[in-house]
Amino acid sequence: MSRLTAVHVLSALVAANLRRQGRDRIGLFFIVILPFIIIAVVGLALGGHAGDAQRLRLGLVVEGAGAGSSQLVARFAEHPELAVVRVPDVAELRRQIGQGSLVAGLVVPEGADDRAMRLPFYLVDGSGEAAVVRNNVHAVLGRHGALAGAERMAEQLDAAPAQVDAVVAETDPIFSDVRVVPGAETLRLGFAYTAPANLVLFTFINSVAVAGALVETRRLGISRRSLAAPVRPGLLLAGEVLSRYVIALLQALLVVVVTALLFGVEWGPPAGVLLVVAAFCLVSTGVAMLVGGLARTGIQAAALGPPIGIVLGMLGGCMWPLLIVPSALRTAGHAFPHAWAMDALLALPQRGLDGVITPVAVLLAMGIAITSVSLYLFRRSVLRTG
Repeated sequence: MSRLTAVHVLSALVAANLRRQGRDRIGLFFIVILPFIIIAVVGLALGGHAGDAQRLRLGLVVEGAGAGSSQLVARFAEHPELAVVRVPDVAELRRQIGQGSLVAGLVVPEGADDRAMRLPFYLVDGSGEAAVVRNNVHAVLGRHGALAGAERMAEQLDAAPAQVDAVVAETDPIFSDVRVVPGAETLRLGFAYTAPANLVLFTFINSVAVAGALVETRRLGISRRSLAAPVRPGLLLAGEVLSRYVIALLQALLVVVVTALLFGVEWGPPAGVLLVVAAFCLVSTGVAMLVGGLARTGIQAAALGPPIGIVLGMLGGCMWPLLIVPSALRTAGHAFPHAWAMDALLALPQRGLDGVITPVAVLLAMGIAITSVSLYLFRRSVLRTG
């Protein structure tokens, strides 16, 4: 068979399955509408405004009550990359950093008004996000001290604006007195968490849900008659896999685009997002074909999809962040693809492609293995039918 004919057959199979999916109104509801309802509700419950969920959370313990301290807090609040959280004392600050709800923390003591000094800065050792926060805090404090000094100089010497700017540029106070806090990675909240979680959850569940259609085509002999056609059986099976894969990929990318536009979710480098989504969709497609090959009836296959998806979603961090569960349960969750997909999607905005190499490799290995086994079992089940 020529390459052109093979492409034509695959295109026809994919187009036919897409048309059939488009006529399934219930299926479209679960693919197009329900995920965004859940993302909106859960996202608001977990963090509210999307911008705050994307910014790095800095805890502030303000012990001083002077004008300088108020100005300093206001400058932190205006920073585009920092979400400031007021914390009552150092003990609470350390606790929240340790559990991951804050990236880092700074103490503004009495006497910090309008002058440079070393301020206690708390972070988890080895945290890349904490290092970013430290650089931003250093810049804010340097700017604060420089502006305060320049204002005093302008008042005393009636300096020209150019001289004030020169003083600001040359002044760079050092703030840091670093205190290490043992703890976990940063916990992402709000839409930044629930958008990836529901992408993984619904892509998997909706992929497995179509296994019922696969069982029916097999039970009614449609697949068997297709295999008897003058087309290579492998090509027909590849068409079935590709159809399911395209549907899963379209749903996942729809979640990415809509949540970025409506909720301001920052997904990270597009190439990295596409890589993670493509790898996870391969796993989802493989599981769908596996269920379609093993289940005896369409009802049985359709009934298996949601429970399997929900259980794996719970283990993989789609229902709650894995940072808050015991380490043994976190380890167990990484025996399944959902946890690896969540690790990659949550790491992308801060670490870029460097944070997804291992998860994507694991997902690809799982996807290739599951799809290979599922194709073998599906073809055997078809040949036994009828």
